[in-house]
Amino acid sequence: EVGKLPEAGEQAALDAWETFRDERLDDYATNRDRPDKPGTSWMSPYLKWGCIHPRTMLADLEPGAYRNELAWREFYADVLWHNPSSARKNLDRKFDNIELDNDQDLFEAWCDGRTGYPIVDAGMRQLREMGWMHNRVRMIVASFLVKDLHLPWWWGARHFMNHLVDGDLASNQHGWQWAAGSGTDAAPYFRVFNPTTQGEKFDPDGDNVV
Repeated sequence: EVGKLPEAGEQAALDAWETFRDERLDDYATNRDRPDKPGTSWMSPYLKWGCIHPRTMLADLEPGAYRNELAWREFYADVLWHNPSSARKNLDRKFDNIELDNDQDLFEAWCDGRTGYPIVDAGMRQLREMGWMHNRVRMIVASFLVKDLHLPWWWGARHFMNHLVDGDLASNQHGWQWAAGSGTDAAPYFRVFNPTTQGEKFDPDGDNVV
């Protein structure tokens, strides 16, 4: 259920996986980017805390979008294992030369959901109140922090780790570096998510920002 954290424990994880597998997996590739729909699995807290093993889930999966997401999770874990400094620094050290801003007031406005951009602010309020945020919105708010506010990605990564119930160091830090363009991603660093068009595309009726 959107807006409610899952129950804890192994049995709850198995029940949640069975429900998602049987009821929403077929539509995952289509609905996973829509924060206004219950299209994600909500399995990340269970994976983070070891309530379920990825292999348990993989045993039920054919090749497809959800299996790819599990593969990304394991990939980032491997990257961090071989590059432990990437938890705090750019994996691609060339990006150390980029000049960043240091505006604490802007950062606090971002943290509090006071930027004036509805999908950004809704995501940050959701994070503060629930300890969770939809993955598409995580990408949007991360891009906004590093590309629009020109603030360090590790500020945002630290804020996420302090609040996320599913905060996984490898996935979080390298997800942020994906947004900053300084990690494993081959896309150019000047890729920017427009928060207005992202909201119009993925939350067309504004249901997520109400």
